[in-house]
Amino acid sequence: MKQSLFILTICSLAACNNAGQKTPAKEDSTALAQEAPAHVDSLPEPYATDTVRNFSKVIGWPDGKKPVAPEGFVVTKFADSLRNPRWLYVLPNGDVLVAEAKKKQNLAKKAEAVISGKARSESGSGSADRITLLRDADLDGKAETRETFLENLHSNFGMLVLGNNFYVANTDALLVFPYEKGKKPAGKGKQILTLPAGGYNNHWTRNIVANADGSKIYVSVGSGSNVGEHGIAYEARRAAILEINPDGSGERIFASGLRNPVGMDWAPGTNTLYTVVNERDNLGDDLVPDYLTSVRDGGFYGWPWYYWGHHEDPRLTSPDSTLKAKSITPDRALGAHTASLGLVFYKGRSFPAKYHNGAFVGQRGSWNRAQLSGYKVVFVPFSNNRPGQPEDFLTGFIANAGASEVYGRPVGLAILPDGSLLVADDAANTIWHVKKQ
Repeated sequence: MKQSLFILTICSLAACNNAGQKTPAKEDSTALAQEAPAHVDSLPEPYATDTVRNFSKVIGWPDGKKPVAPEGFVVTKFADSLRNPRWLYVLPNGDVLVAEAKKKQNLAKKAEAVISGKARSESGSGSADRITLLRDADLDGKAETRETFLENLHSNFGMLVLGNNFYVANTDALLVFPYEKGKKPAGKGKQILTLPAGGYNNHWTRNIVANADGSKIYVSVGSGSNVGEHGIAYEARRAAILEINPDGSGERIFASGLRNPVGMDWAPGTNTLYTVVNERDNLGDDLVPDYLTSVRDGGFYGWPWYYWGHHEDPRLTSPDSTLKAKSITPDRALGAHTASLGLVFYKGRSFPAKYHNGAFVGQRGSWNRAQLSGYKVVFVPFSNNRPGQPEDFLTGFIANAGASEVYGRPVGLAILPDGSLLVADDAANTIWHVKKQ
């Protein structure tokens, strides 16, 4: 399926401003797994459990407490006292860039977050709107240098060095700055692409990656709603991965129907792009699983009408009966409501062989589930270019499951030149460093 499918879909729905919503009907509960299963034939029915709002309470890491890695790994605090360190990028010289940002909220939204309990699951500070540079020159797992790399941005997220240019993805625009290795960007930067902004929940992040030869840049843009409830016309250029030329020209929709694609990376030794996707809310504790998937050029992944292949969302009516057959089943489920956001393939060599060429996924954690899910980093092994069953790698973020208390929330990931792993914990304003002992 080519990009025309997405464009035609948007056009055909522009007149259907309510996206065909229906009144949900609850179904009897059945025994459910702790997290959504990995196989489509075992997914529960919609509304098998009541819809809940269970926002975690971030209490911070007490002295002497830290995340738990498998035996043989050492976890240290790479940096702390940051402001919402959401995303990471490693420069060619090994310096680490940290996007310190969050979604902007007006007073009404802030009040709503306090009333709902959502505010307690976030860092209390506002968006720093900056990129901070960290350097660990002596390779002891702790950054001794910290300085501002760029500031006065706008809910910035994705970062990319391409040739002599440094790209920053704000929530509403892609900027490019002249760049020289080892130096901070010069000048004010040039806006080369506007991006749709605003909308539901936390879909403000805009990630960017380039292909191997640097001829194309891919931009992930999350939906502006849960399931198109504001009208599908509002979702133009959203719930998609866009492809552009390095100068911002030639935009096309590379893949669509991806509710909130955030982390993106290329599988080692291939030209295959992978992403992790935040799926929809309010269908029950174990629907719909977030997922890791390869991204096909022109592929349609179902949102908002379908999930996990051909499963129909009962709240919606598809405007085109042919879309169901075209909806691609993702490669690997990662659990419902886990907020699987961070993604990096392990291209280092210092970790044991089982981790080579597999993927690490940062799961920021649930709010729409009776029992917390996510709040950890999982590892997805790959064999014959196919993802296997996820396994826990970095845990210990949940302090008290019964009280929904957490120490922090892992999200952005990066691999350092020595093969160690960095994990951004934006709720606790900390970056963790994991290395082989």
